[in-house]
Amino acid sequence: MAYKRSTLMQERLADNRERILKAARALVAEGGFRQASVTAVAQSAGLSTGALYRYFPSKAELFVEVLGAAVAHEVAILGDIARGDGSATQRLRAAVESFARRALQGPYLAYAFIAEPADPEVEAARLIARAQIGDVFKKLLKDGIASGEFPKQSVDIGAACIVGAFTEALVRPVAPTAKRVTEDKLVEGIADFCLRAVGARVGG
Repeated sequence: MAYKRSTLMQERLADNRERILKAARALVAEGGFRQASVTAVAQSAGLSTGALYRYFPSKAELFVEVLGAAVAHEVAILGDIARGDGSATQRLRAAVESFARRALQGPYLAYAFIAEPADPEVEAARLIARAQIGDVFKKLLKDGIASGEFPKQSVDIGAACIVGAFTEALVRPVAPTAKRVTEDKLVEGIADFCLRAVGARVGG
């Protein structure tokens, strides 16, 4: 007779897994991937290191899942902006500014998401994340082209360049050793650049 886990046991396993993920995300937010050692995550989650490895065989797998959850949250926020009211230009600006402000408010998590040295599995997850965020900007570009706000162009290339531009512009400001900059000026500058890059009218 095959062993069947009880409902209570399944709930406990799911709860432990969620605690591990929450602990890992909190530690990354406090000091990046370096802060979130397996020992530190296990202690924060109230589990032994051995128990943590039963849920996540490697630190890379844990970080990939933490990154995936953060990206899903980000995509949901940006998607709401993209589907919201206003012109395509207004929504594109709002989406870029929204991402940039959250990055500056949570620099360690943003740096881990964008550029912190990590295992190849995490690097691969970053590429997928950029593509997912890029899909939001493809919609905005299509809307802007359809409305005549943006000239005809490749939405695939345009979206990739927008995501590349604002993430690259944020690397230094969110780096652990960076001196914190004036948020409004930086955010406005990044948004203006992205709008000009796709042919949108800025100011005036």
